Amino acid sequence: MHRFGMKWAARLLGMWLLTCCLAATGQTAAPESAPAVSIALTKPGLVAQSSLNAADTAWMMTSTALVLLMTLPGIALFYGGMVRKKSVINTMASVVAIASLVSLLWFAVGYSLAFTPGNSWLGGTDRLWFSGLSYLKEAGLVAVSHVAPNIPESVYAMFQLTFAIITAALVVGAFVERMRFSAMLLFIGLWSLVVYAPIAHWVWEPSGWLVQMGVLDFAGGSVVHINAGMSGLVCAYMLGARKGYGSEPFEPFNLGLTMAGAGLLWVGWFGFNAGSAVASDGRAGLAMAVTHIAASAGAMSWMLGEWVMRGRPSLLGLCSGLVAGLVAITPAAGFVTPGSAVIFGAVAGLACYWGATGLKRMLNADDSLDVFGVHGIGGIVGSLLTGYFASKSISGVTGSVTTQALGVLVVLVYSGLMSWALLWLTQVVVGLRVDENSELTGLDVSQHREHLGA
Repeated sequence: MHRFGMKWAARLLGMWLLTCCLAATGQTAAPESAPAVSIALTKPGLVAQSSLNAADTAWMMTSTALVLLMTLPGIALFYGGMVRKKSVINTMASVVAIASLVSLLWFAVGYSLAFTPGNSWLGGTDRLWFSGLSYLKEAGLVAVSHVAPNIPESVYAMFQLTFAIITAALVVGAFVERMRFSAMLLFIGLWSLVVYAPIAHWVWEPSGWLVQMGVLDFAGGSVVHINAGMSGLVCAYMLGARKGYGSEPFEPFNLGLTMAGAGLLWVGWFGFNAGSAVASDGRAGLAMAVTHIAASAGAMSWMLGEWVMRGRPSLLGLCSGLVAGLVAITPAAGFVTPGSAVIFGAVAGLACYWGATGLKRMLNADDSLDVFGVHGIGGIVGSLLTGYFASKSISGVTGSVTTQALGVLVVLVYSGLMSWALLWLTQVVVGLRVDENSELTGLDVSQHREHLGA
């Protein structure tokens, strides 16, 4: 059944790619009119090239590269260093494959569902099948998004793509060393359209129902981290624990790689948070500063907590702590002061340390690389603190802990239920987990017929 399902899935994917290519090559620019610069856009459209802001465009292109750097090679190194040697290649291959698959799905379907008006639940069809993103040199026109009218829509779509990529890649950390590669591709492909795109629309597109309700998420506390964390937890439950989990030590392959990945995440996060200002301005500068402060506080907080509880600090703890601080400040980066950022990082460092130790034992789930413990818990902490610490003088809005809590609950429930449904479907079509012999041999050899040298 599984072999038949794999062949069926491969044929379906091939047919889909062929259709996309034909649609892309046959696509012509839509006859959109160019609105006057003074008229606020309510949906993507064409504007005069001269109306764009060169500084904003340059910063957003830089931010896009920085956020992609977080996944390639950031997450690949961060995760690859923490798994056992026999599954390093599979972990890294999963990250590379996800980046490629999600990119194609994003421009074919995902971007339109997430960032065009549509209704309060889902975007429209204005940008389906690689359409839009136009640049008409002779007419002096360029497509822009109504969400970011000062930069080309091609840049904005690329920037948002990098968020979709890293969110999907984060989920990998929960199921490493035991999930079929074919199952990973099918699940993540569906997940990016059924789970990620709708939540992004609810929170970030102006007509989305959560943003209309007042939920604040500057750069992805709920859309990225709570979403990935909850999906990762469901994956851990659905797949079950790795063979030997809890009874034998699972030594990380190379913590040097993990530290290098953490460093790339820290640097790339400046594009993640400061880029979410969608401008080269004071808010972007503030977001960069509070991001760095929170990461530093998170690293120190986790280190001290581990030092007290275990009698010694660790490199893995420092790396995990800085990521915890980065996760927590993400929803608040454009809304809070530098002093508040210290609190975000310090609280998240301790909360995520507990999430990766005490809470993990309570949940009894083999969330292999603590996706829920760090990203889920860090995202929840950051989202709730945003409701309390958001400064109206900075953000122009008033935060509400109650509203933030409702937004957290919505994302947890939707992401959890839909992830379970997609995993069930994947199990039926291709099967979720490798057999015991393949797992013991290692996924590098059993899934890819490759292995690391001595």
